[in-house]
Amino acid sequence: MRFALIDGAKKEFPVHRLCRVLGVSQSGYFTWKGRPACRRQHEDMVLLAHVRSAFALSHGTYGSPRMTRELQDSGLAVGRRRTARLMRENGLRARQKRRFKRTTDSNHKSPVAPNLLDQDFSTEGPNQKWGSDISYIWTREGWLYLAVVIDLFARRVVGWAVADRLQQELALAALRKALMMRHPAPGLIHHADRGSQYCSADYQAELRKHGLLISMSGKGNCYDNSMVESFFKTLKSELVWRTMFETRQQAEQAIGWYIDGFYNPVRRHSALDFTSPIQFERWPPTDPTPLH
Repeated sequence: MRFALIDGAKKEFPVHRLCRVLGVSQSGYFTWKGRPACRRQHEDMVLLAHVRSAFALSHGTYGSPRMTRELQDSGLAVGRRRTARLMRENGLRARQKRRFKRTTDSNHKSPVAPNLLDQDFSTEGPNQKWGSDISYIWTREGWLYLAVVIDLFARRVVGWAVADRLQQELALAALRKALMMRHPAPGLIHHADRGSQYCSADYQAELRKHGLLISMSGKGNCYDNSMVESFFKTLKSELVWRTMFETRQQAEQAIGWYIDGFYNPVRRHSALDFTSPIQFERWPPTDPTPLH
């Protein structure tokens, strides 16, 4: 019955759209008609299977640019327009980002370092410039606070920690993980905001102990640490706003999976020639090819 409805309406509407609305496959319709799908339609069905798989693996976060690169790296000859059409026709839309609210406790008397970074996020390699910040995630048990340290070269999270209280030990835990993981040479610029956690004597002593240069944002300037802010927006859009965490432990486990299992090794960044942070550190592209 549904195939007959499609056959009767195909002069006014595309077959693929009618099949989607009625919940049947194009191949099933063409089999019912007694003829195979044309080459282009068959290729679309094969591509769509790959698109659906990659979209699910990205947890619904990939739009057509990242999806196109994902397909191309899998050996499929496809352009961005075709990918965008397949995604649009099949209702595969990347989740949109929401506004992000950020708070910083700068009402303290601790010393503030000069802004050495000065919004220059460019680097020639890893362990030259790091950015740090703290955000928060709501659970049914209350707030969970997340501190991160990000290497600006490949936007890789090199240290992170969570706690149920917003104290200086949280920021220190993330920093120490980053130092243990990367062992940076002296001279690395460490940039953060003017929050009390980063201005504390213990935190700054840890930076000086390892020869890191201390840099802090200008007062009230959210753009000075925009790369780290961008990570938090991505994390909340792709994970936090999709989930109601029952416990802080559940949130911590999900965040750990997202950072260590998806964001660093897998997630494609448009600013990194659509490679992941770990891939970019290993094989930084020298001649990126634009997508058509």
